Amino acid sequence: MPIFGYSAVQASVFWGALGFGGLVAVGVGQFVVRRWRDEAELKPTLPKAQYITQDTEDSLQLNTLESLLGHYSFLIRDISAKIICDRAINDGSSLEILLWGITNPDYNERLKNLKALAITTCPESLKQLHCWKAYTALVRSLELSLDPEQPPLDDPDWDECQLRDITEKLCLMFISQLIGNYKPDLLIKAKFVEKWLAKQNWGPEEKRAENFIQYMRHKSNRITDIVHIVRETTLGQEALINAGLFHRDRDNELVDEGTMMGNASDRFAFILDLSVGRARSVEQSAEEQRLRHRHREAMVLNDGSRPFNSDDIFQREPELGSPS
Repeated sequence: MPIFGYSAVQASVFWGALGFGGLVAVGVGQFVVRRWRDEAELKPTLPKAQYITQDTEDSLQLNTLESLLGHYSFLIRDISAKIICDRAINDGSSLEILLWGITNPDYNERLKNLKALAITTCPESLKQLHCWKAYTALVRSLELSLDPEQPPLDDPDWDECQLRDITEKLCLMFISQLIGNYKPDLLIKAKFVEKWLAKQNWGPEEKRAENFIQYMRHKSNRITDIVHIVRETTLGQEALINAGLFHRDRDNELVDEGTMMGNASDRFAFILDLSVGRARSVEQSAEEQRLRHRHREAMVLNDGSRPFNSDDIFQREPELGSPS
């Protein structure tokens, strides 16, 4: 039956098209509103990356750099400090002032200049210190740092290097890095052995060489590292012999115990044998050494829920007829 001149099918088509058109209108409206919202949003502008060129660094005045050192930004303070350090180490006059300062008899002035030299020096600029003036200044600074009340260096179990004065440790740090990268000839010619190493308290005259060899064998610090490098040269051996600290026929005695024992486990066993008073023969066959290494192998089982004790250690059972 027709309704208002339209059949039922035509009416359903009409209402369906009207509903579809409404949905399309709503969707288009939402799309337009979203686009308008996104375009109206005020997004923060990202900072543009800016790089400091060499020309920019060179144009900065000292008063500007001094003010930047007090900036609230750590990055700016760090860059300013690096620029100042680079200028100081590459400026011949500034380096000479620092080298002159580390030879000042006044302790505080010498320490201040040593700290400034340590701050300005980096691995890339270390080559600036590889010169005659730098080596003589470092040796002179060590000579001024000598302790007249230094106890004798005759205790093999006591390493005093970490307790030395900060001025000595800074000079030894520079020397160790320099001769580790370059030859020690300039250091030897600057009389490092005669002016500082030989003036250490090695005990009575008849015990000096013995205490020195004992120190070199038992200690592992910057001093022993420096001496080992110096001893590798003919000039260094002559300086040590003239100072009464070294004899050619006792060259092998300057090798440290770690090298003599071969590895960490042998060194540990050697020290353990000495601590309990047992003299172990070093003349062992390869099989005896293998068995001894095998007996030292152990496994520790402890999950951390209880205190560690001897029950947590499991060792291999000794084989019959093997050396203990």
